[in-house]
Amino acid sequence: MERIPSLVLVDGARAGAVSGATLDVINPATNGVIGQIPRCDAGDVEVAVAAARRAAPAWRQTEPQMRAAALLAFADAVAERGEELARLDSLDNGSPLHEMRNDIGLATSQIRYLAGLALEVRGRTMPETPGRLNYTVHEPFGVVARIIAFNHPLMFAATKLAAPLVAGNTVILKPSEFTSLSALAMADDLQRLFPPGVVQILTGLGAEVGDALVRHPGIPRVAFIGSAATGRRIQASAAASSVKTVTLELGGKNPIVVFPDADLDLAVEGAIRGMNFTWQGQSCGSTSRLLVHQDCYDDFVGRVGDRIAGMRAGPPLDAASDLGAIVTKQQLDKVLSYVEIGKSEQARLVTGGQRLTEGDLAAGNFVSPALFADVDPAGRLATEEIFGPVLAASPFAGYDEALAIANSVEYGLTASAFTRDLGTAIAFSRDVQAGYVWINETARHFIGAPFGGVKNSGVGREEDLTEIESYTQLKSVNIRFG
Repeated sequence: MERIPSLVLVDGARAGAVSGATLDVINPATNGVIGQIPRCDAGDVEVAVAAARRAAPAWRQTEPQMRAAALLAFADAVAERGEELARLDSLDNGSPLHEMRNDIGLATSQIRYLAGLALEVRGRTMPETPGRLNYTVHEPFGVVARIIAFNHPLMFAATKLAAPLVAGNTVILKPSEFTSLSALAMADDLQRLFPPGVVQILTGLGAEVGDALVRHPGIPRVAFIGSAATGRRIQASAAASSVKTVTLELGGKNPIVVFPDADLDLAVEGAIRGMNFTWQGQSCGSTSRLLVHQDCYDDFVGRVGDRIAGMRAGPPLDAASDLGAIVTKQQLDKVLSYVEIGKSEQARLVTGGQRLTEGDLAAGNFVSPALFADVDPAGRLATEEIFGPVLAASPFAGYDEALAIANSVEYGLTASAFTRDLGTAIAFSRDVQAGYVWINETARHFIGAPFGGVKNSGVGREEDLTEIESYTQLKSVNIRFG
């Protein structure tokens, strides 16, 4: 039985909430309570911000190589405890253990990459007249708040610390109230490897501790991963207290376009992989709108439907499970409501979309992955983010129609196209409104490639040098001498 962590990290010490309040931890595979976590609030934020501000000057003055060394040691610790952390994630968020194990490797690779960029955060010198020197330097903000989503608990908790720490900031991390266990577990290593106040973790409700972090005037830099609606509220709340720099990695309703010349075998694999079914479709980057040329539409939809029908939702710790459980009962109800919306919009349910209630699955949040065909591109099923295992397919007649459908929604996070024609590939990558584009591939992130969206999918980029630089402010220095 896994040890369930139950204390936050504040000013180098493990503690409960100042108020003593707690939240139940619910296992989505059983809907049983498996522990409690602190329900922090504005009082805890005050304590954490004070500690972060005390620690900030010394951390800022720590040599970049030493900051990087601490992060590399942290990556090693995450790797060493990988199985424990992956199992906590599976218990906490319902995704299959094999996927959470994969997140450990992704997390450690990203931390090591960003740590290796510590000496690349550089200013510039500018030509001037004799007797003057003009240059720029990157300086940390001081205290940073990072608020992360539930779908990749450990991966987000670990990797999203790296860039602000490399840049010389202190960080207060708030994991999702639904999936805080792995973040609290890794706090053991953060407590050991970083000075008090440099990294702190607060758990609790977004409307309480999250809002207090966003509004606090002592936190000039905020980053959030989550829904577009919450992102917009964070922008407004942040501006209510002071001028802040806010970056947002938000939702998506992402298109995958299959042109008539595509390698259809490859495209079928791409459609399955792109939906991220193996963590129940709970991904902002999921290619949840399948647009297929009318010449191959019926055959392609049938092949994808057969693949989806063969996927098995089951207990997250069972190696045979392709999908696990939806993270909360509320999210399960949302997914099932969109199945009904699809039916009401006269879309054709090819497969799936049922809550699973057999045997051990009856108590949990399990649903069979769904494919709808003949979906109205302007309907709710095709335009609203579901954040669940529901794929919506629609036909198109030509490039212009495919592009118009792809760009017709409020989001612009990812997009994918399958084609053998280089001209079509280049045109699509130029014309589609998305921050991250795949050609003849889906889902993969690449070390060093910036990730982020346009339109209501967010602002800012992560996973490369520009992420580190976004946690700095540029200062110009002008020196007259002689």
